[in-house]
Amino acid sequence: INAEYGDLRDRQLCVVSIIRSGDILLEAVRKLVPGIRVGKILVQRDEETVDKKAVLFYQKLPKDISDCYVMLVDPMLATGGSLICAMEVLCNQGVLPSNVMFINLFSVEEGLQNVQERFPEMKIVTLSIDDYLNEEKYIVPGVGDFGDRYYGTND
Repeated sequence: INAEYGDLRDRQLCVVSIIRSGDILLEAVRKLVPGIRVGKILVQRDEETVDKKAVLFYQKLPKDISDCYVMLVDPMLATGGSLICAMEVLCNQGVLPSNVMFINLFSVEEGLQNVQERFPEMKIVTLSIDDYLNEEKYIVPGVGDFGDRYYGTND
């Protein structure tokens, strides 16, 4: 991989999925980079709180993740709470924010700003920046629950 982020061919790579929707992008990365090391972080929004605070439930990461360049994947970035929580997990394991690239499909400016304020050294690659968050903190226009749509579990 040779882009404005530098040459990563000589770096040990790891992809970390923010479960469950992140697993969709994880599989895409694994097809492009067979044998890449994999980590998982489960963060969910607490829908009962006004700010939809992110809550960490699970983490499983390679022991030497601090030596890796990490591709952190999750298709949606709304408030940024889940990404900030996942980044805190990685930083607690010794990963430098400058060694993380967040790969994402749909974002909003509010979430991007929240994340960049906390982790200005982290790189972010997003496909689309949608208009805004509604009062329930969902992306507008958005695509609905990406994981439910992809896995066919929406009602």
